[in-house]
Amino acid sequence: MKLAVTKERRPGEARVAASPDSVKRLAALGFTVAVEASAGERAAMPDEAYAAAGAQIVTDPVALLADADVVLKVQRPIAGDGGLDEVAAMKPGAVLVGMLAPYAEPALVRAYAARGLAAFALEFLPRITRAQTMDVLSSQANLAGYRAVLEAAQTYGRAFPMMMTAAGTVPAARVFVMGAGVAGLQAIATARRLGAVVTATDVRPAAKEQVESLGAKFVAVEDEEFRQAETAGGYAKEMSAAYREKQAALVAQHIAKQDIVITTALIPGRPAPKLISAEMVASMRPGSVVVDLAVEQGGNCAGSRPDEIVETGNRVRIVGWANMPSRIAVDASLLYARNLVAFLTPLVDKESSALKIDTADEIVKASLLTRDGAVVHPAFAGQGS
Repeated sequence: MKLAVTKERRPGEARVAASPDSVKRLAALGFTVAVEASAGERAAMPDEAYAAAGAQIVTDPVALLADADVVLKVQRPIAGDGGLDEVAAMKPGAVLVGMLAPYAEPALVRAYAARGLAAFALEFLPRITRAQTMDVLSSQANLAGYRAVLEAAQTYGRAFPMMMTAAGTVPAARVFVMGAGVAGLQAIATARRLGAVVTATDVRPAAKEQVESLGAKFVAVEDEEFRQAETAGGYAKEMSAAYREKQAALVAQHIAKQDIVITTALIPGRPAPKLISAEMVASMRPGSVVVDLAVEQGGNCAGSRPDEIVETGNRVRIVGWANMPSRIAVDASLLYARNLVAFLTPLVDKESSALKIDTADEIVKASLLTRDGAVVHPAFAGQGS
């Protein structure tokens, strides 16, 4: 089986889908691994390291894709942009694995089907124990939460911890984290380690205990709707207008007293919920910072813009770096590469060392978008080729 790792071509993407260590693991599964030249350059993984691990280095991306039985990507491939069409370059029947973001570009799902690809969107992996080592959303969100705090600290212009000096006392920064999923919890832990006074909110009842276990204070309207606000899969439900109004009033009072706010709230397949209004931003003190981790899906904060730091009239800075994991590309790539090995391992038959895709398996069923010329994922099943 021939496996290809390509250079990521989408703007701002510095990660790579394989590391030299994962190349060795993939070879042990029976794959012959080829890596596009300079694919890992922005993640501090040079071609020489891949070659030493046993990978073939290929300079022609079209030839690389045309020869591959399996293609590993970080982000969805490029198609029909007038330059390299990665989808058209793949051979029919090939397996494509990556964070394919099908809601962001549904036309690509049809393109995968038309090309006859077996396309797996790893962000659709179920939240079950067996899939934890494959969970790309968790591995990347964990680093995004960490990096968000560092970006906030750099932009803030003041210290995080309380400092008692001969010249006087520096008060601790007040950090408010909105959304206590993987990214939010890591942001809480990182801000606490830096010495900030941390508070957090989330619509899921289970988050309260997690937030408090990290030493932060939980802020929420804890009514009956709040107690029912979590899906069976562990995701947040969208709340009613009445609840959002009550929560917004509480949050508005709280935000006015904060130095840094980090927002992390996302709903799969939907625009990011607006958590911070322009009025809330206007109530914040000059020099305060908002870091919007949901900016790529419309943003949680009014006024945030992708890949910009917006400064408001009252001197609040809104940080909207898209693709935060790419800003810590080395570790993000290493973790993502391990996720991919964990995902591919059960797909390889141990006796024949050939791919064996069991569509009855719940992991396969949840993540498989297209196969044999058809769109098979229920969320996109009406979008056949």
